[in-house]
Amino acid sequence: MTYKDKKLAVLHQLSQESEPVSLAELLKKLGDKYVERSVRRWLSKMITEGLVERLGHKKGTKYQVINLANRENGKAGSCFGLENIKIIEQVRRPIYERKPMAYADHWIDAYQPNITFYIPPKCRTQLEKAGQRSKREDPAGTYAHQIFNRLLIDLSYNSSRLEGNTYSLLDTQRLLLEGSSAKGKLDEEKIMILNHKEAIRYLVDNASKLEISEQTICTLHYLLSDGLVEARYAGKIRDHSVRIGGSTYIPFENKKQLQSRFNRIIEKAASIENPYEQSLFLLVHITYLQGFSDVNKRTARLSANIPLIKANLVPLSFNDVDREAYTSSVIAIYELQVIRPLLDLYLFSYMRTCAMYDSTVKALGFDEVRVRYRQQRRAIIHDVILNKLSDASMKEYISDQVLKLIKEEDRTSFFEDVIEDLREIDLSRIAGLGITHDQLNMWIASQKPFPL
Repeated sequence: MTYKDKKLAVLHQLSQESEPVSLAELLKKLGDKYVERSVRRWLSKMITEGLVERLGHKKGTKYQVINLANRENGKAGSCFGLENIKIIEQVRRPIYERKPMAYADHWIDAYQPNITFYIPPKCRTQLEKAGQRSKREDPAGTYAHQIFNRLLIDLSYNSSRLEGNTYSLLDTQRLLLEGSSAKGKLDEEKIMILNHKEAIRYLVDNASKLEISEQTICTLHYLLSDGLVEARYAGKIRDHSVRIGGSTYIPFENKKQLQSRFNRIIEKAASIENPYEQSLFLLVHITYLQGFSDVNKRTARLSANIPLIKANLVPLSFNDVDREAYTSSVIAIYELQVIRPLLDLYLFSYMRTCAMYDSTVKALGFDEVRVRYRQQRRAIIHDVILNKLSDASMKEYISDQVLKLIKEEDRTSFFEDVIEDLREIDLSRIAGLGITHDQLNMWIASQKPFPL
């Protein structure tokens, strides 16, 4: 286990504790491989990063992960810095005390990609260290495929929860993986979660082809809103006015104005090089524009994952984000054009997610070679079937491709994966291979008993 893995495991262990624990208690649960001096140093760093808090003094010192649910007297959760707590309290004043606000063109006009940054350099470095998972040469979407079911459940659940959906995490899992609806729930809630499933699958399956474009964002909106808005508004910029509950913000009503600003957002976002900055920019500005008739924030949350999934970084699942805190952070964008509270939530949730997903991948024990080289494997299988290769010619072709395409240390495992897939191929397994049922049947008919 690497240094970073051990540090994240400490954070993960703390996140599982229902009560604050002492260093001695934490070390006992972590096991013999953890040195007290190192764990103490990691805890101090996590306190500085705002992930962990220290309670008590000297021998009575205990530690706990900062939890958004820890609120006192209606004040914002402890993931917010003091300055941002004041902002949150400002937007929670009675609505009649807050000024009506229109869309601020100057705000996005002032943003210059790769010159202006919403995320400070230190925070970008922190995110990159925590979120990097795959090698640079791995195909886009490799990591998201590895943790797909976990991502599907967490992102569907949390994004829906932030909209008021009452499905529990277990109910969500049963619906997504087993198709079992929860009793006593509204049909709209079921549709919302199932729409998330389709949108997340679209992101992961098309990771290598995804671009920050109008088509991509509108496709996400279509998938998320299908059956929840009028069909003519799914995936389309709206042509009517909308109002934001609990806010004085008044979005544009004119479709041409909305389309113009939407295009500007896409153009600027597509030029941003840092994936985290690009992610937060999309989250902020798709939310702020309110360009669709509904389902804007859900579209923004999934759009924010495009650069992370493409770069094989840990996705943003909005784990442990308190709904009230999130709503207030969004209102701060609507009414003040201040992104700092939302940045606090982004950082807090992302670091928690990194720790949890490391445990998921270890538990899954995934086949790294299969995942890393899936495109090469599928291309070889496509050629074998299309060219009706068999016996020695098939073995020779596969061997030649392995030598050309695969690193030496991975060749044996890759060759075995190709052979296994060819042994088991049938009509249910040709999705994504670019071959027809007839072509598969002709190849099967040409084969003798499998030679390898």
